[in-house]
Formats: sequence, structure tokens, C-alpha cells
Amino acid sequence: MSLDTSRTGSRPGRVTAHDARQRLEHARNSRMAQLQALDATGQSAEDHLMSAQADAIRRVLEEIDEAFARIDACTYGTCLGCSKPIPAERLEILPYTRYCVACQSRAAA
Repeated sequence: MSLDTSRTGSRPGRVTAHDARQRLEHARNSRMAQLQALDATGQSAEDHLMSAQADAIRRVLEEIDEAFARIDACTYGTCLGCSKPIPAERLEILPYTRYCVACQSRAAA
């Protein structure tokens, strides 16, 4: 598993629960700000591009909530496809990811 539940003294290549929560909070706050900005534009609900953007942001917010649940379940950082650890670098960039790069590529194909 790629999650180290300690707050200090983590080994290289591991993400602490504290760091993961911070990254997820930042991602959530950013997406919420984007959603509020879209709502503030006053665009019609029939604007398909704006609607698609809002839907995509809502999906990411759901993925972020699921990532918080994985932290609580001690499964954060484990690929849902192959059950191998997700590299810490990937979790730093995309903290709510559920898959390693290989499994994500297979799922997208």
C-alpha cells in the first residue's frame, strides 16, 4: 500500500494520510471554486458546454469524496484494478486517482 498513516518520518515513495487529506482538500476547494465561478456567470442551463463543465467538476468532486472514504478504509493508494500500490508521484499529481497508470490506460481503452 502507498499510504503511510504516520504524520512524520514517512519513507520515500509513500504518501502520509495527512498529506493525502491536504491534497484532497485542496483539490476539493479548487473544484468548488470552479463550480461557483461557473454558477456566477449566469449562463443559461441550456448552455451545453457550461453544463458539461459543471458535470465534469461534480464527477471529480465525487471522486474526491470516494478518495476520502478510501483513506478512512485504509485502502487509499492501492490500485482498484491490480491491487498494487499507486506510485506516490501519481498520487501527488492526481490525489483522487483510483488506478495506477497501467490500469487507468486499460480502463480508458
